[in-house]
Amino acid sequence: MSSRDEVLELLRENARYSVEDIARQTDADAETVEKIILDLESEGVLRGYRAVVDWDKLEQETVRAAVELNLTLDRETSYNDVAERIAKFPMVESLHLVSGDYDFMMEVEGDSMREVSHFISEKVAPVPEITQTVTHYVMESYKEHGIEFGDGDDDDRLSVSP
Repeated sequence: MSSRDEVLELLRENARYSVEDIARQTDADAETVEKIILDLESEGVLRGYRAVVDWDKLEQETVRAAVELNLTLDRETSYNDVAERIAKFPMVESLHLVSGDYDFMMEVEGDSMREVSHFISEKVAPVPEITQTVTHYVMESYKEHGIEFGDGDDDDRLSVSP
């Protein structure tokens, strides 16, 4: 594995690692690590850094939904064209072209179910190429971006009765 791959893997594990932490773990010097990170950023490989939040630990209400989108395209319009329009909405957290029974999988986030449903019905559904939306509200999150949520009790053994 190259130094570049090692740096990228460590940043994916924990984006808060300092350059010195990464240098120590890769046996590279700090200047090399810093250059690798700058190169990854300037090439667009590293697109940003983000905290993973367990919203259940906060009093702030946040509603998340996964939305299936079906499309019908004409000769002049591509998936990329539709994706560029939808991705511009600030409430859209992620958008993926997927295989299967629907075309796009979109994740949205808002302050209330009303806000999310209004956004989908008033902003997304009217896009001419979108023929159907199916909204799934997130009820509970157990793992996100590789990080498990829970109460911190690592004892997941099943109890056995004699």
